[in-house]
Amino acid sequence: MLGFIGTIVDTPSLGQLSIRHNQLLIVSNEGLITHLESFSSATSEAAIQALNSSQIIKIPNGSFLLPTFCDLHLHAPQFLYQGNGLHLPLMQWLDKYAFKAEERLDSDSNLAERVYKRLGQRLIQNGTGTVLLFGTIKNETNIVLARVMQEAGIRAFVGKLSMDISTRPTYCEPSSAEAIEAATRFVADCKALVASLPPHLRFVAPVPYASFSDVRIQSHLAEAKDQVEWVRLERGKEDIDVFDEAKLLTPRTIQAHCTFLDNPSLSRLHSAGTSVAHCPLSNSYFSAKPFPLREALDLMVKVGLGTDIAGGYSADIMNSMRQAVISWHGTNDRKLDIDWKEALFLSTKGGTEALGLQTGAFRVGGASACSILVSGEGMGDLDFFDDSHRSDEWVLTEDILEKWWCLGNHTNRVARL
Repeated sequence: MLGFIGTIVDTPSLGQLSIRHNQLLIVSNEGLITHLESFSSATSEAAIQALNSSQIIKIPNGSFLLPTFCDLHLHAPQFLYQGNGLHLPLMQWLDKYAFKAEERLDSDSNLAERVYKRLGQRLIQNGTGTVLLFGTIKNETNIVLARVMQEAGIRAFVGKLSMDISTRPTYCEPSSAEAIEAATRFVADCKALVASLPPHLRFVAPVPYASFSDVRIQSHLAEAKDQVEWVRLERGKEDIDVFDEAKLLTPRTIQAHCTFLDNPSLSRLHSAGTSVAHCPLSNSYFSAKPFPLREALDLMVKVGLGTDIAGGYSADIMNSMRQAVISWHGTNDRKLDIDWKEALFLSTKGGTEALGLQTGAFRVGGASACSILVSGEGMGDLDFFDDSHRSDEWVLTEDILEKWWCLGNHTNRVARL
């Protein structure tokens, strides 16, 4: 059991920023929040008596507790070539970079281990506590990914790639039937990896490309113009209709991108309960237009943010937050803008809601996954010039948080819990 005393920040709902000062938050050994009240309340005074000094963490002035980020779309094997190849259109990029890297990791388990361990370190450094991952075709490589994430303590939903049509003949499954059989084995193997652990220590779960009754589903939908045109040519229909007819639009489904969906199609996602992983950085490179984020939110579609490594060049979800805001600020219609507080929600509670988790905001009974961040003078790129920001009595304000949102980086993060 741990108790945190200090300032707590979260976004309980879209556009709502909560800054609570002088709070006592207690987390059980199972990772659940059992107490959250003002430190000076009578119940807090009684609760603190049950903790010894080693169980109490005092958050200094100028620092705050924030939920860890949720990355709703990341291709783990593509971390191998992060930051390369973004000059190509999507379908060419997949063939020259993505499939080549994934096939390379499937043929070299030692390389896969090195890449995935470094990815885990970067996610922790960047404050990501939950991630929805794409892996490769080969089951054994995906189990390496799941094991590495489990050992790192990252809540990871690990997806096996299922693909029986490919522009790279050597990187493809023989048939749809064999792809489904392999996905079934992966689901069983991934569950077995953590079956012996108590539930609160099972950090990984399988997410196949196909439909299974008790697991989540992930895929890509209407991502780029060349991809949408390819589907029309191959199937004679729209992307969304292919998924709908295959019964893959469900409340357990997360679809990445959805850039070329119109409002009626977004309404179909809302009706199906399907969530969107919005990846603003990769959309800027590959989609030729931004995802209609404001329209999706107005239509009550569940949306979270994804880095989309390596279509997006940064594994830091803070860059995705900033790009989500920037993408619409250059348009003539300011009604389509989102602000930094909404982007912060999407990077935390928006993503965890899409995954059906009880994290992303602080509430009694919910699961705790948080970082301690420092917003004080001289930390990272943050500079302040008022004397009040140099004293031990300074108070965290919305303006200071906005400055951190714009300028903060991993150097402001002192702990992940």
